[in-house]
Amino acid sequence: MAKERVDLKKNVFSKAQYTKTIDTSFNELGVTTVTEDLQSQTSIEDFFALYDELFYDIPPNGEINSHQYLVETSGEYINFDQQSIEIEALRAEISTLRGDLLNAQMENVKIQISSSANPEDIKKLEELQKQLREANATIADSSQGLSQTIGDLAPDIPEADTSNQTGVGYFD
Repeated sequence: MAKERVDLKKNVFSKAQYTKTIDTSFNELGVTTVTEDLQSQTSIEDFFALYDELFYDIPPNGEINSHQYLVETSGEYINFDQQSIEIEALRAEISTLRGDLLNAQMENVKIQISSSANPEDIKKLEELQKQLREANATIADSSQGLSQTIGDLAPDIPEADTSNQTGVGYFD
């Protein structure tokens, strides 16, 4: 084994040099001022800028940290279920109207072929119309039930009483 010589150097500061060279404040212990806290908070604009940057890095599905999570939590916040119920009611109404239109078209066909078609075809067409009316009745019942549910879930908004107004101002 070869012996190596190591030279140690020691820097000594005078009191005046020490305070100029070494930071003696406690700013590295995590104590921040209110102004620094406010400046370090993420603004809404910063959030959406970061969201746009990370959009394709965020997984589409998952319990947390996913687009699915964002949609579900935001949907709860804006009461999205209420809008979904209204959409379903409108879909049921569209379905009813489509059934009515189909029924009218079948009635047109029946009128057009009644003179030239054989009685079996007319009987089959009447049976189809009967089934269509039953399906329409079921859809109408579902639509009415859904409309009632929407009415029950909708917030009560009192209507303004305008019957005894004497003037236009607030204190009349």
